Amino acid sequence: MATADHDHVHDPSCEVAHGHAPIPADAAGEKVLAAVFASPVASYLLRYGTDAGYRTVLIEPDPERAKAALAAQTDGMELADSLDGIVARNADVVVTDHHRAELGVLLRDALAGHARWVGIMGNPRHEAPHVAALAGLGVPASEISKVHRPIGINIGSKTPAEIAIATMAGLIADRNGKPGGFEF
Repeated sequence: MATADHDHVHDPSCEVAHGHAPIPADAAGEKVLAAVFASPVASYLLRYGTDAGYRTVLIEPDPERAKAALAAQTDGMELADSLDGIVARNADVVVTDHHRAELGVLLRDALAGHARWVGIMGNPRHEAPHVAALAGLGVPASEISKVHRPIGINIGSKTPAEIAIATMAGLIADRNGKPGGFEF
C-alpha cells in the first residue's frame, strides 16, 4: 500500500519549501530592499526582507534617527543616509513615512536610479503628499505615476508588523508576476 507521501507529486517549489532542494539560482540572486526612513514598519520590513533573501538597507538621512536605528539594527541590515549606490533595477524601495521633509528628494532619487519598484505607505483616501513633493522638484507626471500607493496586499493591516507582512507579500507577488491575494 502506498503512503500519502508517495502519492504526492512534488513540484520544485515544494521541494525547496521542505528543504529537499536548493533555492533556484534566479530566486537566490541579489535582491535589494531599501526601507526609507526609520520607523516601526521599516524595522519589521527589513527583518522580514532579510528572511526572504533580500539585501536589506535602511535609508535614514537624519543622523539622530540613524543612530537610534543602529541600536535596534536587524542582523544583516545596512544603513545609509541616501540611495546613492543602493538603487538599481534589482531594488525595491519602500518609503515608510510620508510626513518627512526629505520625501520628495528620496523618491526622486529612487525613480532616477531606475529602482525595480518604488512605493510609499499611505491611506489612499487621503491626499498623496509625494505627488506635490515630486512635482515641486520638477519630476514629470509620467514618473510620479510609477510610485505605488497604497503598497502591499490589502489584508486589513493595523499594526506595524502586519503592514510589513502585507508589504512583503505584495513585493514577492510583484517579483513573481502574480496578483497576490488568494487568486492562483
